[in-house]
Amino acid sequence: MPPELKSNSRSVSAQAERVERDLSVIRQALRKPLDAEVAKGKLTAPQTAVMQVVVSRPGISLKELSREVSLAHSTVSGIADRLEKQGMLERKTDREDARVSRIFPTGIVTAFVRDRIPAVAQGPLQSALKRARPAERAAIEHALSRLRELLSAE
Repeated sequence: MPPELKSNSRSVSAQAERVERDLSVIRQALRKPLDAEVAKGKLTAPQTAVMQVVVSRPGISLKELSREVSLAHSTVSGIADRLEKQGMLERKTDREDARVSRIFPTGIVTAFVRDRIPAVAQGPLQSALKRARPAERAAIEHALSRLRELLSAE
């Protein structure tokens, strides 16, 4: 390989590392307020995983839920019991098969996910963009859009 191509390859590799590092820091900064909000609920990692699935798939059965979170049926049942006692989940008997219970997020959880999470999640980004000049905002939007296009073409 000619020296100029080797140099170019190293340059692109170093640039990719810098972009990846920057994207990682950006993701962490964007998640920080959301993580703090979730921490207020004092949920364990398995409880958080269960809540995420139940919110995205209201009415999921316990069997499906345990498969989705890759935990034993008895473990997920115990987690659901604790979350139900905390007022975060509710179980309803399946209308077609009384042996099956369906798990739903409570109204307060649904409202939190619908209203509060988007506001908290977008807060840092909106704040940063407000500090940028209009031309900078346009350049950021254009660069990210182009990067997404390039990655999608892979």
